[in-house]
Amino acid sequence: MVSLPRALSLALGQLGDRAILRVLVKSLAVTLAIFVAAAVALNAALPALLSRWIDLNGDVYIVLTALFFIIGAWLLFRIVALAVLQFFADDVVHAVEAKHYPDHAAGARTVPFPEELSNSLRATGRVILFNLLAAPVAIVLLFTAIGPAIVFWFVNALLLGRELQDMVWLRHRQDRGEVQPIGGLTRFALGGVVAGLLAIPFINLLAPIIGAASATHLVHRSKRKPAPHAL
Repeated sequence: MVSLPRALSLALGQLGDRAILRVLVKSLAVTLAIFVAAAVALNAALPALLSRWIDLNGDVYIVLTALFFIIGAWLLFRIVALAVLQFFADDVVHAVEAKHYPDHAAGARTVPFPEELSNSLRATGRVILFNLLAAPVAIVLLFTAIGPAIVFWFVNALLLGRELQDMVWLRHRQDRGEVQPIGGLTRFALGGVVAGLLAIPFINLLAPIIGAASATHLVHRSKRKPAPHAL
C-alpha cells in the first residue's frame, strides 16, 4: 500500500525548492489579487445595494465590506486557491517528478490550455455544487456545534482527494478506461488532510501545494511494482 505519511513528508521536504517556491508565489499572488478585486467590487456595490433600505455613512460601508470579505475569504478560500492551482499544477508536478521520478517525467503529456481551463472549471463547479448540497445537512446539525464542520470536512475530503489525484494522473493516463492509481481510502485520507490544513490560517496558504506534491508521490509510487521475491 502507498504510504500517505511518506508522501506528505516528501512534499513538506520539498517546500524550500525554488521551483515550488515560484509556484507558491504565483498562486498566492493570483489568489490574493482575486480576493482584493472582489473586496473593491463589494465596497463599490454595497452602497448601491443597501441605500434603498438604509442610509449609512462611508465608514460603516468600509466595516461591512471588511466583515463580508473576511467571511467570504474563509468560506471560499479553498475553492479559489484550488482553482488557481489548477493553472500551476504542471509546475508542481514537474518539480516533484524532476527530483524524485525523472524516468516517469518523460512520459507525461502537456495538457492544452483549453483542457486545463475546462478541468479547473469542472473542479470548481463540483466543489460549489457539493458544498451547496451539504449545506442543508450542516444547518440541521447546527445544534451540535461541531456537526457542520464535520459535514463540510467530509464532503471536501472526498472532492479534494479526487481533484489532487487528477492534477497528476491526467498528465500520465494512457486511456479513459484506466483504473485510478490511488485507492479510494488513500484519496479520502489525502483530501481529509488537505481539507484540514485549509481550515488553519496561514497554513492554508501552503495546503494546495502540499496536496499537489503529495498526490504526485502517491500516483507515481502506485505505479511501482514490488520486486519479485528471491527463490
